[in-house]
Amino acid sequence: MTATAPRFGPSPLRLLLAAIVLVGTLFGALLAGASPASAHAALTGSNPKDGAVVATAPKDVTLTFSEQVAMGKDSIRVLEPSGKRADKAAVRDLGTGGKVIYGVDLLPGLPDGTYTVAWQAVSADSHPVSGAFTFSIGAPSKTTAVVPDQKAGGGVVGVLYDIARYASYAGFVLLAGGAAFVLACWQRGASVRPLQRLVVRGWVTLTAATLATLLLRTPYTGSGKLADAFDLGGLQDVLQTKTGAALSSRLMLLGAAALFIAVLFGAYAKREDEGEKKDLTFGLAVGGAVVAAGIAATWALSEHASTGIQPGLAMPVDVTHLLAVATWLGGLAALLTALYRAPSIERAAVRRFSKVAFGSVVVLAATGIYQSWRQVGSWSALTGTWYGQLLLIKVSLVVVLVSVAWISRRWTAQLAESAEVTESGEEAAGEADPVAEDAADEADPVTEDAADPERAAQLARQKTAVATAQKKKARDKARDADPVRSGLRRSVLAEAGIAVVLLAVTTILTTTEPGRTEEEAANASGSQAAATVPNGPTEIKLPFDTGGKNGKGTVRLSLDPATSGANVMHVWIYSPDLKPMDVPEVKVSFTLKAKQIGPLPITPERVATGHWSADAVQIPMPGDWQVQVTVRTSDIDQTTTDENIKIG
Repeated sequence: MTATAPRFGPSPLRLLLAAIVLVGTLFGALLAGASPASAHAALTGSNPKDGAVVATAPKDVTLTFSEQVAMGKDSIRVLEPSGKRADKAAVRDLGTGGKVIYGVDLLPGLPDGTYTVAWQAVSADSHPVSGAFTFSIGAPSKTTAVVPDQKAGGGVVGVLYDIARYASYAGFVLLAGGAAFVLACWQRGASVRPLQRLVVRGWVTLTAATLATLLLRTPYTGSGKLADAFDLGGLQDVLQTKTGAALSSRLMLLGAAALFIAVLFGAYAKREDEGEKKDLTFGLAVGGAVVAAGIAATWALSEHASTGIQPGLAMPVDVTHLLAVATWLGGLAALLTALYRAPSIERAAVRRFSKVAFGSVVVLAATGIYQSWRQVGSWSALTGTWYGQLLLIKVSLVVVLVSVAWISRRWTAQLAESAEVTESGEEAAGEADPVAEDAADEADPVTEDAADPERAAQLARQKTAVATAQKKKARDKARDADPVRSGLRRSVLAEAGIAVVLLAVTTILTTTEPGRTEEEAANASGSQAAATVPNGPTEIKLPFDTGGKNGKGTVRLSLDPATSGANVMHVWIYSPDLKPMDVPEVKVSFTLKAKQIGPLPITPERVATGHWSADAVQIPMPGDWQVQVTVRTSDIDQTTTDENIKIG
């Protein structure tokens, strides 16, 4: 038989190796490029603000987030410049009216200096977020507390967690897709050992990866230390979270999946009565679909689909999307296994899978469009966010995969019936090696060693084994000689290689902040900044020289929040060697020349050596204000210096 079709390189195995190398490179590059700090909940505000200088120590520190987060008792830490804890280690939920606000009380009697606020939380979609900022009491200090550079979800634990997530998806695809291939496309495959091993390995992979994810959850969302994976107290806390409940539910469903596999490859594979087998097929299909949907729901209930807009619709759509992925890619892996390892596979089975794969692609397109709209939301987010760019890569891979699948469909249309291949293989096996058969006949235990029954039985077994091996070799040779089958194997192998990369990109998408969320957080931050332009406190530095002894120095003035209305002003005087400098008098005035307002005189009060403040500086309207600072260093030596600042 002559058949022609496009080829995918001189060796199909090289294609799979290239795909594996590509997925390793892509997966590593994406993990390296994606900062673990990429958050699904964003910090939108704090009190005190980042970089603020307050005259006296506040009673507490509060943080405002863009969406719901989960926090432990030690999720917010306030550190003195020396690194000593300055808070009471008791996080309080202060949210009202839909706002997500958490706070922690500070210890009394805190000294002046720069304080560091380090926080860590878990987003509603199960991913850890963290960050840090500083504020100062009285005046900034020369030193600040040092916090670890590693963000939540990073380091070795983060890499292992991501690997476990990828293995979970891969295991589910092989388990659900392989079983669906057997029931819907090739029921005779239930007795084929390579297919049995494929599905069982999918179950083992998913089970092991789920256990690993459950154990790694504590360090992944907490300390980042691998040893904490075996902390039973931490595991107990994880089981009480939404993610922990989803993972434990998945393990229970995997128990039901084990029973399903036992029936599929046990009683079902051995059943010969067509009527009974048909009934059992229906029962297994319904039961398997329920278990597969339940396992898929453990992702939907704890990740992106469960948060954001329309979660009631998004979760069933996400389950449907994941089932379609498993049916398509898992069936593809099962078909590849059958083409390479099974003695034969009927053309009807391949055609049935072609129809199932087409239906899966239609479902993927429909659910994918909805998910893309929900997670991206705008064209700018599609090209301007990390999530959107990954989504474009995924869509491109799907297009390539469908194109290669179209070539596979062409091969399927030309595929010879398996019975012909099998019969020709058996005929070839019967005539494969007459010399070997003669040699086997010469070794007949009846003629050579009839006096030794044990020896005769051993030689008979050897003869049978040789004949069976020769027949299998001849059958495999005849099978591999079929050009249509070889062409189909190459095209399906190419599909499998692309599917490996596609699954990696999909896994990374599930851990990446959705484009819609990222844009909304950025817009919220931008709106907040626009409402308080410039983002207070505004600070200026003015050199001065009164001309007298010790008359040179620098004035540093801070205005917080630098908006119309009430403001807090701080003034620091430094000598040329940057030490606090005490002077007899400091005066400040504000003038808005464009509106002919001012000068508005302000006489700050002395707080400490070189430090003056005023708590009620009233600015009547926004604009470009001129700030004049008068410094007197003796009874007769004084000077006035000025600079313009923008007050929102």
